[in-house]
Amino acid sequence: EVQLVESGGGLVQAGGSLRLSCAASGFTFDDYTIGWFRQAPGKEREGVSCSDSSDGSPYYADPVKGRFTISRDDVKRTVYLQMNSLKPDDTAVYYCAADRHGAQTVGLSSWWYDYWGQGTQVTVSS
Repeated sequence: EVQLVESGGGLVQAGGSLRLSCAASGFTFDDYTIGWFRQAPGKEREGVSCSDSSDGSPYYADPVKGRFTISRDDVKRTVYLQMNSLKPDDTAVYYCAADRHGAQTVGLSSWWYDYWGQGTQVTVSS
């Protein structure tokens, strides 16, 4: 059974940091691009970052460039999202997702991704 389990969300003040984790099981982890997405209340889900299946190359959405860092540990089957300089606009439920295509194909388009976690809430207070 495929599982993606996010953790690390919480409440933080603006300017603070959080590190999200996405633990995966049930598929060949290092063959998959892993992405982070978020959805704020009343807004569409948007891509945040992804890590390419072949070499782990990172991709970032413009709003998070320079503040967020994605990394993956293929041995631990875990992807991390280090979030620094958080802003109230970063408040959302954060999801990780997996797809077997490379990041140059799937990028941050959520409709490509096959598997999804249940999400973790991130709240940034002003």
